[in-house]
Amino acid sequence: MEIKGLDYNTQREKLVMPEYGREIQKMVELAISLPTKEERMQCAKAIIQQMESKNPQIRDNADYQQTLWDHLFLMSHKQLDIDWPFDVSNAEKIHSKPQPIPIVKENGQAHMRHYGRLIMEIFEKLKTMPEGAERDELVRLTANQMKRDLAAWGHGLNDNEKIADDLARFTDGKIQIDLSMFQFEPVGVPAGEGKRKKRK
Repeated sequence: MEIKGLDYNTQREKLVMPEYGREIQKMVELAISLPTKEERMQCAKAIIQQMESKNPQIRDNADYQQTLWDHLFLMSHKQLDIDWPFDVSNAEKIHSKPQPIPIVKENGQAHMRHYGRLIMEIFEKLKTMPEGAERDELVRLTANQMKRDLAAWGHGLNDNEKIADDLARFTDGKIQIDLSMFQFEPVGVPAGEGKRKKRK
């Protein structure tokens, strides 16, 4: 509901440094509009004092004065014409975002943490193995280990279709298991689930 005459924060300009509040931002805008450099500098010093009182924990930093003047520079959108007591040329680094951490990939695919490196190595082995009893046994062991891994990671006990799909996907279609024929070994209920059921 919108009431006529009321000023909503959602309708206002977004604050550059929200931790100082809108009143400090208005003071900064006033300082920019003052006619002389001396008046602007006097106002800036008063603003710095207010910023420090609004954010007292900033004093824990050894270079907190530098930080306050950097913040003032950013809040003024670089428009405050004063003789800055600190070098504010690097102030914008405060708002710079860190570079994203690259996802570690193996064989062009993101590492599947719930299966682990050993299973991924077995997938590679299965791609080149000839058909026969030895490969069938490795497929059986791998599929059952995958089922245990999924259960341990909370992906569910009965996700047989996912196992079949992952086996086919990670072996480039070389291994296809028929779920109507394939027999999985029973997997125990993960720790904690049995106790929850007993309480009911």
